[in-house]
Order: sequence, then structure tokens, then C-alpha cells
Amino acid sequence: MVPSRTDLPIKIAALYRFAPLPRCRQLQEPLRAFCDRHGIRGTLILAPEGINGTVAGTDSAIDALVAFLETDSALAGLEIKFSRSAEMPFHRMKVRIKREIVTMGVDGIDPVEDAGDYVEPGEWNRLIDDPDTVVVDTRNAYETALGTFEGALDPGTASFREFPAWAAARRGELVGRKVAMFCTGGIRCEKATAYMKSIGVEQVFHLKGGILKYLEQVPVDDSRWRGECFVFDERVSVTHGLGAGNAELCRACRRPLTPADRASSLYEVGVSCLHCHDERSYADRERYAERQRQVELAAQRGGLRHIGRRDRSG
Repeated sequence: MVPSRTDLPIKIAALYRFAPLPRCRQLQEPLRAFCDRHGIRGTLILAPEGINGTVAGTDSAIDALVAFLETDSALAGLEIKFSRSAEMPFHRMKVRIKREIVTMGVDGIDPVEDAGDYVEPGEWNRLIDDPDTVVVDTRNAYETALGTFEGALDPGTASFREFPAWAAARRGELVGRKVAMFCTGGIRCEKATAYMKSIGVEQVFHLKGGILKYLEQVPVDDSRWRGECFVFDERVSVTHGLGAGNAELCRACRRPLTPADRASSLYEVGVSCLHCHDERSYADRERYAERQRQVELAAQRGGLRHIGRRDRSG
């Protein structure tokens, strides 16, 4: 196992659980107040189907939050991946109520009852090395661009809402095959396996704990992972052992950028990158440039960075 960086002061918890949670609105304010009291930042999403989110704080604060959540019998047994950071990766705390904890947009999907079979990280290589296994990346195109497993199919989706249409169009290719599915932390592939079973694909498996757990537990020399893994916080990407990767975020379009992307002549910090330069007008870029000047001035004065992150989880 790759050793964890226990010397870094901030503990990050990426957590979720599918469970019936009809009273999720009653939990919103107590949960927000608890996090505020303990100096925890990040985003938690509550929905009738469960909880999802990523939060960060001191060790004692995060441990207390996990204990607080698991006092609710519906949330006991959370799926959690811990990692560490030198700095707080979030700038505020949000607790949001949504229809789904990860938005697929298909009614009647129940991961609690109908998800596929878990595969532990230590067994994942054996499954995906089997030539009869179809390996499917359930993440979006901006994530797969940074890294994925060898031989994985990339649906090329812009959002998880597009995944059901992609899967349904390939149903004939997948029925009767073993289908191994994965995502960042396990939540999307768990829901995706339930959808697969609803359309008649029965032999479906998903990586328990997602890519993050695999990168934490599987030695580099044995790894089938190639590249870096996008994460939904200011680290942007991680590598084996959950160490910080080399990706940075384009502050104009929020896409992750590799060092090669940042070498493009179309890249300007805070203003544009090769992905979004032609998607924005000259006036847009002028506005972004002024925003970047204000960010730099604030940094020189010791103020907080303005980051304008979109909330995404999974």
C-alpha cells in the first residue's frame, strides 16, 4: 500500500451513501451549523436518496462530523475516502438539498437494491485484465482527459445526465458481457450499474471506493491507471498515493489543464485556455482579465483568492 501523507494538516473526506432519507430537509440546518462550529468547509448534498459531498477540516473536526452523521441510522456505513492537503481546499461551507445526490435524471433507479457487485481495489486488475470484460469510465470528458484505466471506454459525456443515453445506445454490445464500471469516488458508477441492470445488462461490477481508493491502495508498479485523477476541490488532480497532481484549473471555463495545455499560446491565466478561447468573445476575455487583475491585487494585499468554483461531486 502507498503510504499516506499524514504530515499534511488538512484532512479531506469524500463521502456518500445511498439510503432512504425522506427527511433530508430537516437535516440541512443542523448539519450546516455543526460544520460551521467545527470550521469545516466544502459541500454536502442531501436528497431523498442519501448524502454526497466532499469536506475538509482538522482531523478532529472531520472525525466528529463522520461520527455525527453516522448517529443517523440511515447514514451509518458511509462510503468515505480520506486524503490530506497542505492548505484548506475550500473557501466556504454549503449544505444543499437536491432531487438526487448525483444527477442522472432517470426515475425509478434504486442503487440501494439494484446496484451491481462491488469489486475491491485489490481485485480490480484481475477483472479488467480479463479480455471478456468491458471497462466503462462513467465520468465526464473533462475528467477522462486527465487520466483513466487502460482500455476503458470513454462515453465522452459533458454531464452524468448524458450517460443513460450513451449506455442505452450500446445495450446490444453489453448484454451478456461482464461490464466493469468506475468513477472518482464510487457514487456515479454505483448508480450507473443500477441503471445498466434496469436495461437488461446483468453482469455489472463497480470499483468500491472509486479511483481514489484504487490510487490509495494499489502500488504504482501494479497499477493499470494512466495519468491523473480529477478531484472536485482546489487540488484539481491527484496521483498515486493521493498526492497532488500537476493539473490546474482554467478560471474562465473551469476545465482542468495539464502542463501541456498551459503551454498553449491560447492560455492566459484567469482569462482563457485552448478549450475555451474560441468559445468566449473578446469582451468576455477583457472581463476575465480585469477579474484576474483584481485577484492578483487581492493576493498581494493578503486577501482571499476569488475562485468562483462550480459545485460538482463524484
